[in-house]
Amino acid sequence: MTEIPVWFLQKAFPIRVTGFSSKIVSVAERIVRGLLIIKEGLLTVERLEEFKYLASVLVAVVLGFVIGYERKLRYKEAGIRTHTIVCVGSALIMVISKYGFGDSAEADAARVAAQIVSGVGFLGAGIIVYRKQEIHGLTTAAGVWATAGVGMASGAELYIVAAGATVIIVSVQCLFHAKWKIFRTKKYYQIKIIFTNETGDGDKVKKIFHAERFNRLVIERNGDQIIYHATLNTDQEFSSLRLSEIMTSESYIRAIERCDND
Repeated sequence: MTEIPVWFLQKAFPIRVTGFSSKIVSVAERIVRGLLIIKEGLLTVERLEEFKYLASVLVAVVLGFVIGYERKLRYKEAGIRTHTIVCVGSALIMVISKYGFGDSAEADAARVAAQIVSGVGFLGAGIIVYRKQEIHGLTTAAGVWATAGVGMASGAELYIVAAGATVIIVSVQCLFHAKWKIFRTKKYYQIKIIFTNETGDGDKVKKIFHAERFNRLVIERNGDQIIYHATLNTDQEFSSLRLSEIMTSESYIRAIERCDND
């Protein structure tokens, strides 16, 4: 430890070292000694290397922001903040796992980083929502999971891998959202129908709406008539005018409700 010269204290505190003044000098001596210790500690090689680790976390901030910005433009549940925090958290845990623990026979530092995948899995499960007999949020959940991988690569100082993976993730999202026929996936529409089924009209309903089966069917009695409340999915888009024409031509259909996705 560096000793504090007496002349330094005399110049810094030009007072008589007697009585209460001696206590002030004693406190000042401790403060200066503490500052010198902190200075020596910050200038060690190990401390300077921590700035390199911090740089990998800052890179994760940028990469997570890029992925989250693309999700934000599509008004998804997880946007800039979620993806950025996931990426930063993964990079931070990776740095701690790689440099905070020494690999030894008693401790395996890789086990800490392995828990990132499990933790992000729980987060992705909360994003997935089952609504109106359809699953929503799968792509966003997968994006959050992939963002954690980008953060881990950044924390491991694999910057080219992390940046390349970010470009691939964003490119895939944009490419498959393009309005090109080759990238389009079949979209299904949900329709609720109320009808009578006196002469096998249920099969006619499925044929009209190009459906193989009813997803949900409720049968009730109304006087002498049996009323069917059916729900089906079809890959054909029916306009309001087309539904009106079906109602007019098919007398056994009582009501039609088109359930558009929110």
